[in-house]
Amino acid sequence: MVAAGLLLASATACTDDSGGGSAGGSVPGVTETEVIVGTHHPLTGRAAAGYSKIHAATKAYFDYVNANGGVDGRKITYKVMDDGYNPANTQQVVRQLVLQDKVFAILNGLGTPTHTGVLDFLNTNRVPDLFVASGSRTWNQPEKYPNTFGFNPDYTIEGKIIANYIKTSLPGRKVCVFGQNDDFGADGLKGVQAVLGSDGIVRSETYDVTNTNVAPAIGAFKSAGCQVTVSFTVPAFTALAMGTAAQIGFRTQWIVSNVGSDYPTLAGLLKTEGTPLLEGMLSPGYLPSIFQTDNPWIVLFSRLNQQYNGNAPLDGNVIYGFAVGYLFVQALKAAGPDPTREGIVAAVEKGGFTGPSVAPLRFSANDHSGYGGLQMAQVKGGKQLPFGPLYTTDDGTGPVQQSDAVVNPPPDNGIPS
Repeated sequence: MVAAGLLLASATACTDDSGGGSAGGSVPGVTETEVIVGTHHPLTGRAAAGYSKIHAATKAYFDYVNANGGVDGRKITYKVMDDGYNPANTQQVVRQLVLQDKVFAILNGLGTPTHTGVLDFLNTNRVPDLFVASGSRTWNQPEKYPNTFGFNPDYTIEGKIIANYIKTSLPGRKVCVFGQNDDFGADGLKGVQAVLGSDGIVRSETYDVTNTNVAPAIGAFKSAGCQVTVSFTVPAFTALAMGTAAQIGFRTQWIVSNVGSDYPTLAGLLKTEGTPLLEGMLSPGYLPSIFQTDNPWIVLFSRLNQQYNGNAPLDGNVIYGFAVGYLFVQALKAAGPDPTREGIVAAVEKGGFTGPSVAPLRFSANDHSGYGGLQMAQVKGGKQLPFGPLYTTDDGTGPVQQSDAVVNPPPDNGIPS
């Protein structure tokens, strides 16, 4: 009886520590009927514009999958915590998700300055840190952060592809760079310099997300005679920069990072009178545009948006959220019928995933970055449409090259097999 009691106490302790059991054993956030994942997103604050729509689309995709039997009989529960794009808040809410809510994984945590502060915590606790919503090169350090994987093309790659476009299509122009005062802006600037050289940039300025006064930086660009301005900015600061430029009569060719260039989001921030400012804006992208209405992925996500996301106004953030959900379901299926934290990390490293992007995913044991290429797009007649070839490169000294990657259509039922 004593031995039986000790065994029972031991089993109970294991279950309590894990936050739930699965058929294959005790795994945090996994039961016979449910997989719980969590995230931190800015639902309020300056970065909420546009970005607050991402998690809702991801959840909508999970709701669709759940309505069709889930993954191996388990429904996906998505716990979303608001961090206001504040690193201190991020640490608090992520600790709650891991230590109290016992989530299986953190999925698509958003932001370079915010997510950087939880990397050590997540990897020390061996929590899968999947598809971070940022293109910082920090996520691609398999030896230091074996459980962390990116999603966006990294910003140095993006900077190189933008600079390659400037070099070939806008030669001889005075180029300036405006960037967020963290790895986002620094990595992007590094990429531009890798192609144009440090002397190929007339002026560079940064902004801090806690200070909305961008007038000094924009004034400096006007004084420098910048003809092309590359902007590594979140949507709110893209709109601030463009609006300020219009107020002081600064005309330039804007080329905006994919994370801050979604046309419907910017049009909403700038209001009706500001949308002419967006005409001609260039930006690199890797997901299909909502204006490609015959794209099979846009058709699928539009239908699911109507059915499971309250028919929210469609924009690039909604498409992004659905793409994240689709990728996570692929990874969870690849982890097998009895998923473990170690198993899903191994499944992502194995790679072989597909999706709506024109660019390939680069996951392997030695590469934890996300999408590996970008295609230029431009706003014309109020529509943001891609043009030209897909380009790929590395975050080092490798050349920018055209790619002939092919995008596969989604499965008939919209759920990866």
